[in-house]
Amino acid sequence: MLRKVESKGRLETAKRLRAVIGEVFRYGIATARAVNDPTFALRGAISAPVVKHRAAITDPVQLGGLMRAIDGFKGQPSTNAALKLMAYLFPRPGELRLAEWREFDLDKAVWAIPAIRAKMRREHSVPLPRQVLAILKELEPITGCGRLILPGYGVSGGEGRKVEQRPISENTLNGALRRMGYGQDEMSSHGFRAAASTLLNESGKFSADAIERALAHQDPDAVRRAYARGEHWKERVAMAQWWADQLDAWRDGARVISFAPKAG
Repeated sequence: MLRKVESKGRLETAKRLRAVIGEVFRYGIATARAVNDPTFALRGAISAPVVKHRAAITDPVQLGGLMRAIDGFKGQPSTNAALKLMAYLFPRPGELRLAEWREFDLDKAVWAIPAIRAKMRREHSVPLPRQVLAILKELEPITGCGRLILPGYGVSGGEGRKVEQRPISENTLNGALRRMGYGQDEMSSHGFRAAASTLLNESGKFSADAIERALAHQDPDAVRRAYARGEHWKERVAMAQWWADQLDAWRDGARVISFAPKAG
């Protein structure tokens, strides 16, 4: 079955399919329906997909141009807000699309992404700069009556009945970027994370640990991860505001910051 998928060139699908089959067999083992998981023997037997990095703008001048394009974008208010929030906060797109109003504490300026939605399956707190608080306060009268901050459609049904909201789709965000003139090889909704990671690291103003915590990355060193439990919160709060201010400065055509020289 996997070979059929592989022969069509759908290598990523084959990889995911093998993982799903493995989950089924492991459940079977746990419930006494199976005695082993045959997918372990298939590791390496299927061609591995070539890793493709998502398109991202990492040049400050070009990023400033993108921020101006977002400001001038004539789309739905929720789409415009979503693009700005992606730029300022650089979360994973799915974390933002599924965000609920109850996760945001505007008084404390914190967004608490629940563990069930976070990739690393642990709650991730995000400091909110002034620009984001302003966006949320403008968005609240529009979508605040519902559960999601970025619903795909309205919350009221016929005769005043409530209907389940669906979140804005990732295709909506990428589609907006295309309408602004940014091709698939130039920028993607996920690319805001790469932009922030690259430029924050190149600024030389913040520790690598703080940047990694802001990106909700997990340290690959298990021993170091066990001891490095600090969230670098104070530094992350300052970094969040610096990043938002810098995006605004690039948007307004300010002089590009002088990055610290790289070692070596």
